[in-house]
Amino acid sequence: MSTSIKAKAREAHKRSVKTELRKTGYVPAIVYGFKTESTPIAVNEKELEKTIRTEGRNAILSLDVDGKKVNAVLKEVQKEPIKGKLIHLDFLAVSMRQELEVDVPVVTTGTSVGVKEGGVLQQPNRELKLTVKPSDIPEHIEVDITALGIGDTLAVADIRDKVDFTIVNEDDVVLVTVSAPVSEAELEADLEAAEPIADNGSVDEEG
Repeated sequence: MSTSIKAKAREAHKRSVKTELRKTGYVPAIVYGFKTESTPIAVNEKELEKTIRTEGRNAILSLDVDGKKVNAVLKEVQKEPIKGKLIHLDFLAVSMRQELEVDVPVVTTGTSVGVKEGGVLQQPNRELKLTVKPSDIPEHIEVDITALGIGDTLAVADIRDKVDFTIVNEDDVVLVTVSAPVSEAELEADLEAAEPIADNGSVDEEG
């Protein structure tokens, strides 16, 4: 089921129009994709943020663009680097019957035995790319890390047959690893090795 979001068509490439939109609480955006020509639109910022909080980043949205409804997913988000306010959005129009590629967060469950023994848990990759129908997009994928000891890793190959989705990533993509703790002596040695050698300013006078 899709969530309805009010949108309105806008004029493209006019900075003054974008400025006025932001003053009224709207964010400039564009929608393109399945049976949809690339169309500049604007969506209500607060309404969209509320939907993302409640439905998730990969929610199917029914964009109501001046009375015409388009099923779409949020494809790309541009934000201000400091305040984090939305600058521009890309929506991909989708067919509810056709699969598409989406990035889905990976969430760990349980506490690994390695962490209990002092190991350090690391997640090199926190998202997976899936091929899935829009109506079946999961909010996240859970991976159980309870059995991971120090030195163990969990890769895509370990979970591919345990999920109901097609994972696009290669088998060797590491999701979770438990590394050995670093001792104080090792840390000090690393710091000493990283210290720059002081230049004493001496000059070789030979020749």
